[in-house]
Amino acid sequence: MALLPIIVAPDPRLKLVAKPVAEVDDAVRQRLSDMLETMYDAPGVGLAAPQVGDSRRMLVIDVAGQDEEPRPLKIINPEIVWESEQTKSFDEGCLSLPEQYAGVERPAEVTVRYLDENGERQELTADGLLAVAIQHEIDHLDGVLFVDHVSSLRRNLILRKLTKLKRQKEKAAG
Repeated sequence: MALLPIIVAPDPRLKLVAKPVAEVDDAVRQRLSDMLETMYDAPGVGLAAPQVGDSRRMLVIDVAGQDEEPRPLKIINPEIVWESEQTKSFDEGCLSLPEQYAGVERPAEVTVRYLDENGERQELTADGLLAVAIQHEIDHLDGVLFVDHVSSLRRNLILRKLTKLKRQKEKAAG
């Protein structure tokens, strides 16, 4: 397995819509394993392929707490097939927007249909943090960041801060 570089906003690659995975093969399984290792190392609870420069519709999630046994999910070509009318606000962060957080209102429960790492069709109904993570990561596959769900003032503030940090890092490295 290998750690993959995580793309940090603002970066145009994070705004692209990912393409469906045509075939679940060993290369896809390896990429999912690498994504999982990268997510755990970051650390985070979810990571979508576009965040590591891969334009395919796949993601990994593990919302188990630090003292719990890992419960990794490897999700390919996900599609939300049901969402509750009830919504819930959750303070979200993102590995592609380091140290930035904002409250995002989303459906409290969702059902997602997807392929697992063996190419088998699965369906999962989730609530709580898992529902938030699923919706957040599927947004990445559609070129949407969590800051796209907040006010333009808040979004611009966060993106300006990240641009400034990026420039400082480039200057220090260059």
